[in-house]
Amino acid sequence: MRSVLLVFVCLISSSMLGATEYTAPECDILIQNGRVIDGSGNPWFFADIAIKDGRITAIGKSLPHFATLAIDAKGLVVSPGFIDIHSHSDTNILRDGLAQSKIRQGVTTEILGEGGSAAPSTGVRAPRSLKIDGQIRRWSTFTEYFDLIDEQTISVNIASYVGLSTVWECVMGNSFARPNESQFAEMEQLITTAMQQGALGLSSQVMMPPGSLATTDDLVRLATVVAPFGGLYSTHIRNEGLGVFASVREAISVGERAGIPVDIIHIKIADESNWGRMNEVVQLIEDARLRGVDVQANVYPYTRGNNNLISIIPPWAHEGGTKRLLERLATPADRKQIHHDIINGVDDWYNHYTAVGGDWSRMLISGNHQFRGLTMDRVFMLRGNPEDKVDDLLSILQENGGGISTVFAHHTEKDMNYVLQKPWCSVGSDGSAYAIEGPLRVGNPHPRNFGTFPRVLGKYVRQQKLLSLEDAVRKMTSLNANKVGLRDRGLIKIGFAADIVMFDAETVIDQSTYTDPFAYPTGIHYVVVNGQLTVKDGEHTGARAGRSLRKVAPLKAP
Repeated sequence: MRSVLLVFVCLISSSMLGATEYTAPECDILIQNGRVIDGSGNPWFFADIAIKDGRITAIGKSLPHFATLAIDAKGLVVSPGFIDIHSHSDTNILRDGLAQSKIRQGVTTEILGEGGSAAPSTGVRAPRSLKIDGQIRRWSTFTEYFDLIDEQTISVNIASYVGLSTVWECVMGNSFARPNESQFAEMEQLITTAMQQGALGLSSQVMMPPGSLATTDDLVRLATVVAPFGGLYSTHIRNEGLGVFASVREAISVGERAGIPVDIIHIKIADESNWGRMNEVVQLIEDARLRGVDVQANVYPYTRGNNNLISIIPPWAHEGGTKRLLERLATPADRKQIHHDIINGVDDWYNHYTAVGGDWSRMLISGNHQFRGLTMDRVFMLRGNPEDKVDDLLSILQENGGGISTVFAHHTEKDMNYVLQKPWCSVGSDGSAYAIEGPLRVGNPHPRNFGTFPRVLGKYVRQQKLLSLEDAVRKMTSLNANKVGLRDRGLIKIGFAADIVMFDAETVIDQSTYTDPFAYPTGIHYVVVNGQLTVKDGEHTGARAGRSLRKVAPLKAP
């Protein structure tokens, strides 16, 4: 009552004394007449949004602001910028900071560092280097990497995990030997330093070496290091095929024992013998959540994954790196054993060949290669249709330095749809920033690099009605922000960073395909990054307002 009376008195006093004329507040950008979906999952509402100095300063109907730039969003959905929780733009973002294939999807933040990260690069690993604008630039630490990102300027924000494989290689190189206590302590220190420099948590890729060399106890030990920093454990599980259930249990166990959240990367069942059992995988996660384990997952909205053809080679043959692998392929006894293992499998190894039922038509060459855009059955036809196709595959790998990027058709729409609907399952592309022209038009990349987020909105919301528009936006914004600890992004909220996308819910859709991937989506009209208009009428403005987002550790961190 007192505050009401005081306001009343002040109003009378100002009226008696002659109040000054009201002046409308100023802003940099005023988004008007939009249908706002704020990222929380709550129902949409009509409102204007005012932006000043990179932040959202007001939300309401018919805001009386003077704006440097007014955008009429009538007929468009206004949502937080999409956060790609699983991206591989670690070096591409330095090659071309415009991030064309991501920003044109509405992505305003990319989360990097799955398994292998841009840093650290010390010890056995030489400093990383990249030729940028004719000059060789080098870095060894996350601080140096983030500083280089900010110096080069980019169009999206980036943040990164520290990758287990990278840390392992810094200490162990290409050796498959077990680390001793001193070497484990060195790994722990590298992870600690990475967290102090702004990493989000520990990410592992334990399907292939060197990540697969880590035991469950090793993973727990190293994941525990990120706990005081409020970090999470993001993991590409050990086996997505026949061993998917044991691998999901392992991921849960790591988070439970280390006392940190877990996010399972592109959860799937990638072996046809287990297709249709996603409900059992989901049950493992939901049972763990009921007993207090913060375990979640993400997916990309496609039924084909991208890996390297070299992943068909069993793990033991990778020791010593590519040079030793090629030597083994040239050694008759080793080559015979590799051939046997591809056909028959190895215990606890995810075998891409058997996962697709030995069907060569389900392997599509996607790398920058003479066979790009062709499935392996057609490649074999061009090579004379050899009787022993596995042996010819080994020859192809020899001829191409050990590896060729390949798309594998290994999981089903039904399983993917089932898990996508779960409230803890978010969206990530597992892609990288490419472009339809310039230095980032290379190879025959997976369409997820160009179309992940519009595909969710167009196919799974509008066409299939699998998700509501509000829930789809939540899965691409606040859910991902909360997982990785971005506390001022992922929502349309006063005080939050002004990362905003405006799209037409009736037309938004991906255009990129497996055989013609270089195509931007339609329906993304405007994108704002840190308060600067970066996409206007579907075209990149050239703005580079993105920056590195370095995680701030809680006060209890050492």
